Amino acid sequence: MPDDEPTRDELAVLRARIAALEAEAEARTGPGPEPAAEEKAGAGPGRRRRHRGRSFLAAVLIVIGCLLAPLGVVAAWTADIVGDTDRYVSTMAPLASDEDVQAAIANRVTAAVTDRLDLNALLEDVAPDERPRLAKALGKLGDSLEGAVGSFVHDKAQEVVASDAFENLWTEANRGVHAAVVRALTGSDEGAVRITDNTVTIDLAPVIDRVKQRLVDAGLTAAGKIPEVHTDFTVVRSDDLAKVKTGFRLLQIMGVWLPVLAVLLVAAGVLLSAHRRRVLIASALGLAAAVLVLGIGLTVFRAVYLNALPDTVSQPAAGSVYDALVHFLRTTVRTVVTLGLVVALAAWLSGPSRPAVVTRTVWNSGLAAARGAASRAGLRTGPAGPFVRRHRTLITWLLTAAAVLAYVLWDHPTAWTVLAIVLVLLLAFAVTTFLAADAPDEQPDQPPNEPPEPPEPPDRPDRPEPPDRPEDPDSLAKER
Repeated sequence: MPDDEPTRDELAVLRARIAALEAEAEARTGPGPEPAAEEKAGAGPGRRRRHRGRSFLAAVLIVIGCLLAPLGVVAAWTADIVGDTDRYVSTMAPLASDEDVQAAIANRVTAAVTDRLDLNALLEDVAPDERPRLAKALGKLGDSLEGAVGSFVHDKAQEVVASDAFENLWTEANRGVHAAVVRALTGSDEGAVRITDNTVTIDLAPVIDRVKQRLVDAGLTAAGKIPEVHTDFTVVRSDDLAKVKTGFRLLQIMGVWLPVLAVLLVAAGVLLSAHRRRVLIASALGLAAAVLVLGIGLTVFRAVYLNALPDTVSQPAAGSVYDALVHFLRTTVRTVVTLGLVVALAAWLSGPSRPAVVTRTVWNSGLAAARGAASRAGLRTGPAGPFVRRHRTLITWLLTAAAVLAYVLWDHPTAWTVLAIVLVLLLAFAVTTFLAADAPDEQPDQPPNEPPEPPEPPDRPDRPEPPDRPEDPDSLAKER
């Protein structure tokens, strides 16, 4: 029999090559569980029931959190209006220069003053030396004495409400009556702000006093005889104001805890779910959608509220007051919607989908190319590059935590605040990737995890070819 040792050597070489290839594949992809183990782990009915139970509980928590999110925004607004006087003043201050509010206040003041003027005895009460001046002023405004006096008073009232003095008066008055606003919304009827017939009003007596002084200075001395006049400017009116007060007290108690509870419920649902990335995307979009519904509701309620006002209330002025009061609410709606979209986009970009992978590849390739160009230009990162490469994951999480902390500690963040934080975070990520990228001259000749080369097959010794054996049995017998 011939020697089979060369065949055994070839088999040994092939086995070595196969082992090397398997080692290389395992180093790249990592060891995976055996198919039988996977089937055994997921095949039990108890495991399936536990998985379904966790998924159901996660869905319930996320839905409750999304439903509480709009109430949390309203609760934050309520606590802000009640607990921060400066915030309330800054909310109401722009109304002093609002044309619709100025016109409404001027009309109310004009009506209050002219109703208490005795027009028939107006000229008789004026001193003889002042009558020509008053007649000249009234003559420019029309032939009708009543219309002339009304126009004259309205002009003086308009001058008062358009002056800087009125802005200061309005701001200081709102600062002083902040406690009265709280009492009004919580059921008390004391102070300059009070509730009468389901209406929250502000007393305009200080404005009327300034208008009377303007009239006296202009020659209408009869205005000085008008007694103290109290007339109201409507801030809020609703037939269901008693229910509003009850809800206001409830939201005031919950304060900032309600939005925190909503976020915690959604976070717990995401952690309980089996597919956390997909659930995080759905939860962020759900929160954004729920708060967006609140913003749409504010716009719809504005039209309903204005249509329900009586004819004696100026709708343009009431609309301006409504817009001022809910300005913070609308700002918060935009902020939460923007934040939800950003979180959903970030979670999607970190996923395994092909567009996300392509986006990350383009990002990393561009920064690696920039790093290589900087290295060829003579720029070096020094010890910072290896340090960032070793701790890149930790640095990424620290930067993300810093961005979240900046948003939480920001005083009344807006949608622009969210976008600014995101841009700064992306810049920080870009710097991290730039520093972590290997420069061409810094790359080692051989990666440390590269599997060893398989051994070369041994050289086969030269052996003489065996002689051809005849297949004829007679020939074999003769040879023997």
